[in-house]
Amino acid sequence: MVWEVWLWLICFFISISLLGVLVYQLICLSDLEYDYINPYDSSSRINAIIMPEFVTQGVLSALFLLTWHWFMFLLMAPVTYYHIKLYLARRHLVDVTEIFRLLNGEKKYRMVKLAFYLTLFFVVMFRLVGAAVTAILDEDDGLQSELFK
Repeated sequence: MVWEVWLWLICFFISISLLGVLVYQLICLSDLEYDYINPYDSSSRINAIIMPEFVTQGVLSALFLLTWHWFMFLLMAPVTYYHIKLYLARRHLVDVTEIFRLLNGEKKYRMVKLAFYLTLFFVVMFRLVGAAVTAILDEDDGLQSELFK
C-alpha cells in the first residue's frame, strides 16, 4: 500500500508543475495584452513550454492507465486526446503573426485548462491524503497484531 502513496505523491508534483506551466502561459498572454512584452517574446516563451506540458500530461495519463486508476485515466483522457489532436494538426504552437487576433481565444482555452488542472490537483491531493492515512492505519494494525500475538 506504500507504493500507492508514492504514486499519488508523484502525481501531486506533476499536477503542481502542470499548474505552474499553465499559469506562466497565462501571465505571458496577459503581459502581451497589456503591451508589457512584444509578440515574438510572448509566443517564443509559450511555445518553449507547450511540448513539455503535453508530454507531462501524457505521462500522467499513462501512469494512471498503467496503475489501473480508471477514473483518473478517464478524467485525463479527453485532454490527452485533445493535445494529441492539436499536435497532429500542427496547431499546438502559438503563431507570432496571429497572436493578437487569437489572444482572447488563447486565454479562454488556457483558463478552461486551468480549471481542469485545478480540479485534477484537488482530486490528486484528496487521493494522496487518503492513501497516506490508509497506509498509516495499515501499519498501525500490523503493529497491534504483532503485539497481541
